[in-house]
Amino acid sequence: MNVQEIIRSIEAEQLKSDLPDIYVGDTVKVGVKIKEGAKERVQPYEGVVIARRNGGINETITVRKVFQGVGVERVFLLHSPRIESIKVLRRGKVRRAKLYYLRDRVGKATRIKQRFDRAL
Repeated sequence: MNVQEIIRSIEAEQLKSDLPDIYVGDTVKVGVKIKEGAKERVQPYEGVVIARRNGGINETITVRKVFQGVGVERVFLLHSPRIESIKVLRRGKVRRAKLYYLRDRVGKATRIKQRFDRAL
């Protein structure tokens, strides 16, 4: 067994199997575990997936939301133990892989058409 096979087998154990199908343009709610002192709680982060990167254990999604008039983007490592849950709220109909153009848009211009052909 070479080194790459050993690394792949270790990574395979860490992969989550309960993740939903997430596509760019979807509105998702990510439950993030947050540690405050000795307590731990789950904080929801809801927004639009504007990018997906990498694959396997290193797969990430970039989620964008507008909070108090300011655009906030956060990158989540999908298979991280800090991610409690991911729920797809609505499917978006988009025609490109990265939605970085949403950064330059304000208000109603940021709306994405809903897609009904894929199940939630």
